[in-house]
Amino acid sequence: MKNNCNIKNIKKNHSFLEVEWSDGEKSKFNYMWLRDNCPTAHDKDSRHRMFNILKVSQDINPKKYALNEEGKLEIEWNEGNHTSYYDQEWLRKNCYTIKNKKKYVSPYQLWDSSLSKDLKSISIEHDEIINSDNGLIKWLELLHHKGIAIVKNSPVKEKSAFPVLNRISHTRETFFKTPFEVINVPKPNNSAYTAHELRNHMDLPWFENPPGYQFLHCLINNAEGGDSSAVDGFAVADYLRKNEKETFDTLVNTHLKFRDKDYTQVAHRSFYAPAISLTKDGDYNDIRFSVATMDALDCDPDKMDKVYKAHHRFGNLLHDDKFQIKFRLESGDIFSFNNRRLLHGRTAFNPNSGNRHLQGYYMDRDEIIGRLNFLQQ
Repeated sequence: MKNNCNIKNIKKNHSFLEVEWSDGEKSKFNYMWLRDNCPTAHDKDSRHRMFNILKVSQDINPKKYALNEEGKLEIEWNEGNHTSYYDQEWLRKNCYTIKNKKKYVSPYQLWDSSLSKDLKSISIEHDEIINSDNGLIKWLELLHHKGIAIVKNSPVKEKSAFPVLNRISHTRETFFKTPFEVINVPKPNNSAYTAHELRNHMDLPWFENPPGYQFLHCLINNAEGGDSSAVDGFAVADYLRKNEKETFDTLVNTHLKFRDKDYTQVAHRSFYAPAISLTKDGDYNDIRFSVATMDALDCDPDKMDKVYKAHHRFGNLLHDDKFQIKFRLESGDIFSFNNRRLLHGRTAFNPNSGNRHLQGYYMDRDEIIGRLNFLQQ
């Protein structure tokens, strides 16, 4: 075996086989889990599971079991007239006993305002991504691990970000269309389409599944003002978790209400979600914060004061100079970031002093992580 680890002993229990490995590790393999993952359970082409575990009884168990001459675990089941053959390396790789003993290591590299001193570390040349998989991997790793990257020296024609984005995958369409135009317009349906200051925020928090990543392609930016800001929401959440646990717990356990207030829409979109959501491993999953689109809260009246104070504290930290970075986008920059981790904003600008035109694109988080996993393998 590639991992130089073999099955040393097998013992039958009431609901699982206990396997002892040559390196001393022990695994428990549940009978229904084993039957569900029989190699014959999957279609050889689509790789989708064809076997229906619901058709076996809950009392299924091995009638016979042993390592065969090929070194595979052979199980003759007590029902269904079926025998399964499991590769030892596959069993070890997919052993949930061992996996659940391992300490979880977060893929996220948290950052604060000190990143502003080294913006080159999150910058990558457009042509490097276009011309090499190594450049694409570097971009994807920045997006996944740090949640932020700035692509430099991109073309500045309208819609010219599509080729580099398509190196990852397809973009996600919304009612804002793709790309959406971040310019100052009369009678705007979103505050992004004004010259006003934008506080650090997440885009589309009133979607059940907000876009995972956002790409803001700067075509021109010669107006006075309009500087960008960004903050690592996971880093701020981590600060609260370690220093202000009651505030953190309130933000994790209270569902806030967000609502789309776009006057041009015939659909009413709203969604309840906590400001901070966690994964099954207790890692950070989403940060939802937008002063502009948070709806009138309707949580328990006895909790309202605590909720507002926690939200107030969180919001102020998300704008604290200890955590946020400030920079100016140049023509040809593509400001790329995890929309469900990084909050972004800008200062007000004077539309009479010059032009500021960005084109925006969205992409689901699955596409970034899935493409990175594929390229790394």
